[in-house]
Amino acid sequence: METEDGPAEHARFAACLVELEHVTDADESALVGRVLADPDPVMARAAVVRHLDRRAARLWCEPGWEEWAGAMARSVIGHPFLVRRLQEWSLFRVVALRLPWHRDDLLGASDWLQLKAAGGANPEALQVLAESGRTKRIRNAARTALGRLGTG
Repeated sequence: METEDGPAEHARFAACLVELEHVTDADESALVGRVLADPDPVMARAAVVRHLDRRAARLWCEPGWEEWAGAMARSVIGHPFLVRRLQEWSLFRVVALRLPWHRDDLLGASDWLQLKAAGGANPEALQVLAESGRTKRIRNAARTALGRLGTG
């Protein structure tokens, strides 16, 4: 269905983003579930991944992370890309906070996460990525970050 402003899914996508941006913590899981039930699964996943990225970027270093991430994980069951994105935000969190993590987890992560971690300040992760990051861009970003830390 076409609307005056373009395809209907574009209008629904924009409306979903607005709703997700203003949702209360108490209603967040239910809204994510409703968005994911949209007849256009590509549009729904795109809206939810934007929401997850926005919220995770604010919450990863906060005490409420575990509770939020658990609630979101339950909300996105059955959506492998969204499940993986949450897992990668959790890995980013442990790397950034210098909690225990495994080299293989970081090297097995997506380009998105490796590049995000390569912009961080964990010298151990930066060394791993400078040596073995998946792409030249990731390796170079990690080397640059190591140089900024004075450890490269």
